[in-house]
Amino acid sequence: MKKKDYNEIILQNILQHGDIGIHAIDNNKKTIVYNGAMSKLEGLKEETVINRDLLEIFPSLDEESSTLINVMRTGQSIINRTQTYLNLKGQKIVTVNSTLPLIHKGKIVGALEIAKNVTHIKKLSDQLIDLQNELNTNNKEKQNKTIKKYKFKDIIGNNKKLKKAIEVGRRGSKSTSSVLIYGETGSGKELFAQSIHYDGPRKNKPFIAQNCAAIPDSLLEGILFGTEKGGFTGAVDRPGIFEQANGGTLMLDEINSMTLSLQAKLLRVLQEGYIRRVGGIKDIPIDVKIIATTNEDPVESVKKGALRKDLYYRLNVIYIAIPPLKERLDDIPILCEHFIKKYNKELDKDIWLVSEEVLSCFQNYSWPGNVRELENAIESAMNYISEDEHVLKKEHFISNRHIIDSKPKTNLFKKIDEGKALPELIEDIEKKIIIQGLTKNNNNISHTARELGIKRQTLQHKLKKYDIS
Repeated sequence: MKKKDYNEIILQNILQHGDIGIHAIDNNKKTIVYNGAMSKLEGLKEETVINRDLLEIFPSLDEESSTLINVMRTGQSIINRTQTYLNLKGQKIVTVNSTLPLIHKGKIVGALEIAKNVTHIKKLSDQLIDLQNELNTNNKEKQNKTIKKYKFKDIIGNNKKLKKAIEVGRRGSKSTSSVLIYGETGSGKELFAQSIHYDGPRKNKPFIAQNCAAIPDSLLEGILFGTEKGGFTGAVDRPGIFEQANGGTLMLDEINSMTLSLQAKLLRVLQEGYIRRVGGIKDIPIDVKIIATTNEDPVESVKKGALRKDLYYRLNVIYIAIPPLKERLDDIPILCEHFIKKYNKELDKDIWLVSEEVLSCFQNYSWPGNVRELENAIESAMNYISEDEHVLKKEHFISNRHIIDSKPKTNLFKKIDEGKALPELIEDIEKKIIIQGLTKNNNNISHTARELGIKRQTLQHKLKKYDIS
């Protein structure tokens, strides 16, 4: 047997039994070589690829994105380029590719791509990096895990209203003045409050957050201002959170839930700069930046008598309105990407994105729970997806079918009689919104009121007003 024949047999065996993927095309873009290793990588059978047009086999490619066609056209080799993609079986593949022009008698007659599967090596490398990062975390950071320290760079979104709120927050972080933050539940009020603190000159001082609605008024006063031994039965000397936050920042969440009598005492502290413990007689000077938050429009709270007008003026030195998610739907894709990245790490998953179909459902939903609701939906879906899937689809949102099944928004301004006076027009729109909310929530008044952001009693009053049964 001639040496040439031996070489041909050896070459054929190398091509078919080596672990390097080989794919070659001629100058008509038709595949002339496609070995077993490449077939295994891409999930295609050799017989379905040979002698067929490259762009016919891979419709997602075009002449610009195909490295084989690019190299054949330019004559410039591409060496050791890392590529990550899903093959036709839905498996995530990481390869190191080199693409070379095939030249015969000075002319380019095709192109050859050599692919090395490094998926397992990449996974081991990522695990090693994660382990190193974990080992390099110092003890101080571990001790401070009780409170997540957020800064403005942690606020995700490019929406104009959100950017405006961030700009106001950045200015407020440099000031000693009080800040009032208004935002719906789940819109990120504490995220803004922490950002103001940790981006400002008080960042190395305490940040303490207190929910004013979670604790009875009689206990809240002691928590805020502290107690003095002998002041009442069982009282002990204990500093309140004003003293604990001295030099730093105190966030008072749901300030509109605080009773008016306690609001008066808080106003005195803000005006005079000192506190007096419950049962005590000593005035204790304090230097605390106050950030108050509310999930109800503060002007409406003042009108209803839930928030003292003088306290509102004292707090509303710097005002930040955080837009609800329904007003920043353009941020949903980037938020999804952020939460997927977060829970990939926490749940040891490898999810890439949400499907276009799911994104469309997200755009049609009203998001009463705002960003927090979106995050919970993503986390939930990632617990249902199987190990070999990488895209969140409708079927994975088992616990959030109400989001996926949400119908496209209707235009409430259609079929409105333009000849009516403004008050009548407003009533027509309000009635349509209420009916739409009831329909969506199967006539459940509590759920509808919560979604509309009003009290149950208020909704019942409006049902009677508009004769909605």
